Amino acid sequence: MKTTPSKIVKIAQKTSTTSLSKAQKLFNKLIKRIDVQRQQLLAWQATVPLYQQKHDSEYAPLLKTYNEQRIQLVYLFDRVYHDKIFTITDRKKLSDLIANIAGELLADKDTPAQIKSIFNDYNETDYDTQGEEVKADVKAMMEELFGTEIDGDIDPFDPEAMLRLMAEKAQEMHEREAAAQQANGSKRKKSAKQLAKETRLEEEEKNISQSIREVYRKLASALHPDREQDAVERKRKTDLMQRVNVAYGNKDLLQLLELQLEIEQIDQSMINTIGEDRLKHYNQILTEQSGELELEVAQNELAFRLRFHIEHDSVLAPAFLLPKLEREITRLQQDIDSIAQDLQSFEQTKKLKAWLKTYRVAPLPTYGDDAFADFDLDALLRKM
Repeated sequence: MKTTPSKIVKIAQKTSTTSLSKAQKLFNKLIKRIDVQRQQLLAWQATVPLYQQKHDSEYAPLLKTYNEQRIQLVYLFDRVYHDKIFTITDRKKLSDLIANIAGELLADKDTPAQIKSIFNDYNETDYDTQGEEVKADVKAMMEELFGTEIDGDIDPFDPEAMLRLMAEKAQEMHEREAAAQQANGSKRKKSAKQLAKETRLEEEEKNISQSIREVYRKLASALHPDREQDAVERKRKTDLMQRVNVAYGNKDLLQLLELQLEIEQIDQSMINTIGEDRLKHYNQILTEQSGELELEVAQNELAFRLRFHIEHDSVLAPAFLLPKLEREITRLQQDIDSIAQDLQSFEQTKKLKAWLKTYRVAPLPTYGDDAFADFDLDALLRKM
């Protein structure tokens, strides 16, 4: 996909006194929308590799250090928990801290097994049982959502596996619904109005395909490299023809029109005078193309959220991803420095006891609820 076409496809207003028709206005609106969507898609495609590189090289090592320090913090809290210096209230706070930190640490598969044992000591339900409950709850919700049974176990803590499973079940659901509609339609005798509508839709689909095919044929006729004797020109036409074939295969009418402008096969005056019937077909094609681009942008965003565990209610824009990661790296380094000081200070139980006076116990969700908090199946399905 080209980032910026060499020529802009747009129907121009002839004079200040004339106005564009409804179809012409829609054509320009769709062109503008598609251009924005293209830029969004390109921004995602360009930003994600840079984000991944910075995440792996800078953020991930810091996160590893941060988690190693928190492991030591859990060990320390567990070790001093029964010290006589602590009151019942103090121990309640220590228990809350241990449960919170250990539960977060166990999301990392490299966390030592001893952390799970400590987590179980400070929770009514052990970690594995809570995990199985989450899996069962998510599986039941997905089966209800997609209207079908899911064979085998699922892992709600593997975002990419969940995305693949949901895409598969969503496709199966769409196929079942389409088959049911077709079956119901074949059982009932169609009215003359329904038959006329089907005939009209088939004719429109035929005209739409023909519209794209005609643009393609004109380009192919002008750019056929085998008819070119000059080697340099043949190479240029070969490259252009490859772009034409890709655009035609994708039913990318806008790209085909841009190529026509690029090789000067058409000019602005020809765009301005596209007939209303042809414009209607073009607008249908562009509407479908815009919908596909919207879906592709949403899929890129969803894949990013799942890969990097970003909450589904936060607003994401590619331009802000790297600056946000920079801030998270700075914050993480500050947290590492702070925990290093705490580890040294809390070895003296009197200082830990004094610090506990400032700590407030928040309502603690179970491990299962906490793990599932960011996993909004309805939101994910809407983006598919």
